[in-house]
Amino acid sequence: MCNSRIATILRELVAAKSASSIVTGEYLANINRVTSRTARNDMKELDTLLSKHGAGVKSIRGTGYELEVWDDQAFHRLLQEMFRDESMQQGGIPDTQEARVQYLLQRLLLTNEYMKLEDLADELYISKSTVQNDLRDVKKILQQYGIVLEKRPNYGLKLKGEEIKLRFCMSEYIFNQKARELNKINEQLSIIAKEEIIIIRNVILGQIKEYGITLSDVALNNLIIHIAIACKRIRSSNHVSIYENELVRIIKQYEYKAALEIVEAIEQSLQISFPQTEVAYIAIHLLGTKLVTHTDMDEENLQVLMDKEIYPLTLKVLEGIESKLNLGIRYDKELIFGISLHLKPAMNRYRYGMNLRNPMLAAIKTNYPLAFEAAILAGMILEKELEIKIDENEIGYLALHIGAAIERKKMLHQPKRCMIVCASGVGSAKLVYYKLQSKFGSRMEIAGTTEYYKLHQVPMHTLDFIISTIPISDSLPIPVIEVNTILDGNDIQKIEHTMLDHSNETLEYTREELVFLQQRFETKEEVLRFLGDNLQKQGLVKEGFIDSVFQREAMSPTSFGNLVAIPHPIMPETDTTFWSICTLQRPILWKDKQVQFVCLLSVEKNSTTDLQKMYNLLGKVVEDQSLVQQLLKCKNYNEFTRVFLGKR
Repeated sequence: MCNSRIATILRELVAAKSASSIVTGEYLANINRVTSRTARNDMKELDTLLSKHGAGVKSIRGTGYELEVWDDQAFHRLLQEMFRDESMQQGGIPDTQEARVQYLLQRLLLTNEYMKLEDLADELYISKSTVQNDLRDVKKILQQYGIVLEKRPNYGLKLKGEEIKLRFCMSEYIFNQKARELNKINEQLSIIAKEEIIIIRNVILGQIKEYGITLSDVALNNLIIHIAIACKRIRSSNHVSIYENELVRIIKQYEYKAALEIVEAIEQSLQISFPQTEVAYIAIHLLGTKLVTHTDMDEENLQVLMDKEIYPLTLKVLEGIESKLNLGIRYDKELIFGISLHLKPAMNRYRYGMNLRNPMLAAIKTNYPLAFEAAILAGMILEKELEIKIDENEIGYLALHIGAAIERKKMLHQPKRCMIVCASGVGSAKLVYYKLQSKFGSRMEIAGTTEYYKLHQVPMHTLDFIISTIPISDSLPIPVIEVNTILDGNDIQKIEHTMLDHSNETLEYTREELVFLQQRFETKEEVLRFLGDNLQKQGLVKEGFIDSVFQREAMSPTSFGNLVAIPHPIMPETDTTFWSICTLQRPILWKDKQVQFVCLLSVEKNSTTDLQKMYNLLGKVVEDQSLVQQLLKCKNYNEFTRVFLGKR
């Protein structure tokens, strides 16, 4: 019906319409990696297509494009038809290496028989050597589950591993991770009849309600899938085996009783017999869900609820985050409860090697970058303490708790921070100090007093403004309020105005020699090496700094969408906080996203500064499509700063 570029443009227009925003031509050209002229031709082609289906593209001169729909039913039918076409293409012969790896995983997971290399090559219309190359990636995925690809001469290939791990792998790679709703669970693979899926769902809902177990929608659908896979595997005589001592431990758990009730109801409805180990398998899934949603209990009751090691582990995690990022959330009671309650099922998930999906991961990384960084630190502490590997999905869930705590802190009144500059001596400085304290109270935090000649030693990024009794001609990154030594009403009014004025944003974290515009690089590695070498030449970073940045990228890519990436070292390493910025003439692929604006961020080690203001500034770039497009056009530093600060 339409090519992939047209489909991409339509998706962007639909998303923009739902957000009541406009999409620029430059943005569409960049995400499809084509010229502006090609993008305009694509737009004409899309408009012609839409005109036959109750919609069209409206061009707003000098601004961009927006979707118009005058026949909702006709337009909805078009979207459904396009979705089916896309699904058919995906269900056809895989034509990319990624698609072939997915296909090979499914074929191997869904058979109990040996499969010959020649047959797989014929199915995919590729050579044996290509299949062998693809199987290397298949093996890497299987290793995560402790599954091996057994090769037997004259027979072929077959998967070998624990049944429970095979099922976890099936759940992850047979179902599309993005389609978790009940009505989509059975569309991609007829594991069991749709009617049986509905029965399983109703049984689960009934039992978890009776036992007071709380499941999210994602966890519910995940459990439905695992029980459906269990039914299919049991019918083909493949049973889960669990070590005897582990089985005894599970049977003693509260969740085992709920699992037993679920199994008895399913056995009666589906005419299938579950052995005891299969009941334990379902109990494992219930153990891997959040069981309590209340946060109104006191600390003593929380410690009773938790396993004895979880509560102190939570405190250690929060202390680690506080020591590195100084977020001021260490004693947030609701955060302590939330992390503690999350860790109990998380530890059970890792005990049994269960896979966890987080459909909100991309949104969390984009909208809560500071919380996600804190969660990365939490994950590192947990890995060290528990000797387990914390994956990106789990980090995303931890970030939700931390993000909520940051938002709660923002709701509290935050005082403005200032420094007093006074040339007439300690007495007059103290006079200004006490007058300000009596007038503004808790609304103002006075960091101290200083002489003019020592002003260059003051860390400006820790302050909101400076109050000075003498004129200051130096160009400073924050506002300077000149007042009389004996503060009068006019002085107080000027200070009040500055405290209420939020328009004084500055680029205090970067400078001209750290900004590189319109560069020609082809890969993420080239960009990072270039920025790292420049920072090292300027003496801002030590050798190994960029290696730490690559280490952080390996944990979770820092591409946030909207063509923006904000890479940084895995731990604070430098003596100051700064940005080094690079814009590119053409977008590059950064893991799975296109990137054209790179802000290499370094945070001061052992900093006591509140970084929320800085992250808010970066968040403005991540969220503002129009701003990014304007910044990408800038050809010199002065133009860049004007655009960034909204003075364009």
